[in-house]
Amino acid sequence: MRELTLARIRSFLREPEALFWTFVFPILMAVGLGVAFREQPVQRAAVGVERGSAAERFLPALRGAREVEVRVLEPPRAERALRRGEVAVVLAGKDEVVFRYDPGREESRVARLLADDALQRGAGTPRPVATRDDGVRTPGGRYIDWVIPGLIGLNLMSTGMWGLGFGLVQMRQKKQLKRLVSTPMRRGDFLVAQMAARLCFLLLEVPPLVIFAWLAFGVRPQGSILLLSALIFLGALTFAGIGLLAASRARTIEGVSGVLNVVMLPMFVLSGVFFSASRYPAALQPVIQALPLTALNDALRAVYNEGQGMAAVAPEAAIMLAWTAGASLLALKTFRWQ
Repeated sequence: MRELTLARIRSFLREPEALFWTFVFPILMAVGLGVAFREQPVQRAAVGVERGSAAERFLPALRGAREVEVRVLEPPRAERALRRGEVAVVLAGKDEVVFRYDPGREESRVARLLADDALQRGAGTPRPVATRDDGVRTPGGRYIDWVIPGLIGLNLMSTGMWGLGFGLVQMRQKKQLKRLVSTPMRRGDFLVAQMAARLCFLLLEVPPLVIFAWLAFGVRPQGSILLLSALIFLGALTFAGIGLLAASRARTIEGVSGVLNVVMLPMFVLSGVFFSASRYPAALQPVIQALPLTALNDALRAVYNEGQGMAAVAPEAAIMLAWTAGASLLALKTFRWQ
């Protein structure tokens, strides 16, 4: 029993992938989430005030509240800021102050209470200021509207990299790659075919999620379906190229699993899938914005939630194209065929 126990311990210590998942992965997750949700000084609630509304005459009271950061915005700009999460609540209305916010967001509920408290305390009148809540939510402004594009991006990353990575390593283990390379097949054609096959599954992968979100939660694309499809196509191509590169040298399933998770973990935590990447320090923002999943998520949200056009998402598209070209060319150069 002693020797069997020692043998199991030695075999475990000889597996780098097992060591990573047991000891390193929990620490990396703790660091990433700890930085995102680190303890911070009390932040002021971002409150938007529509120019020309009834709320504008209470600006001195709002600006006098230490818990509130006031931004006076034109009506179209206020709507866009609320949708993007730049402000948590918008004060509007003609005859009375109207609070526009998403009750599903905790920060919006808190901002609404703080803004109302500032109005009532600083109005200087014996009677309460007349207010009401606007039950009409801005299209694309709910949390579910915000998170659906992130889930699409996460799905494209996961299926693209896992699907290609596992398949290629299994072919390498079974000596199928060695047999293929001995034929007149061109190596570049093989790698391009793997990426093309990945793209064929998009019709089975993305539309069900989009249709379900539409029917179940009323999440509708606000922008061009053609542009949205092009971004999804480009995102799938990007992660297919990265998946090829991740699997280019691995010889075992355990090995490629470790490589894929090391590549995907930073994007899973940093790229704003479930919460905004703005939670991270400013020093990390250049790195975060350069990640392909961040670019994909930002571009999808700009079209999906805001109805933006090609000009608005061109920088994110350029980042994804750069990742696609770089990863694909490097994979072709370093790919192990046996």
